[in-house]
Amino acid sequence: MLNLSEVLMEMHHLQTFGELIEVIKNRALGGEIHFRIDVKPPFSDTPEDWEDRLEAAFYEPNRVTK
Repeated sequence: MLNLSEVLMEMHHLQTFGELIEVIKNRALGGEIHFRIDVKPPFSDTPEDWEDRLEAAFYEPNRVTK
């Protein structure tokens, strides 16, 4: 299971929500099958619908988003 808190600790160099989205997509494409959102991302550009965007990035990683 991929926990968001673990991703944030491992990838502590991330600076933006967009960078986090790319990491989540890559983890999904790499074979992770479960994703748990257990913390809110600390980035200043984190959108209001951040949970929906993270879930979409994980469960539909090939979808093109802006």
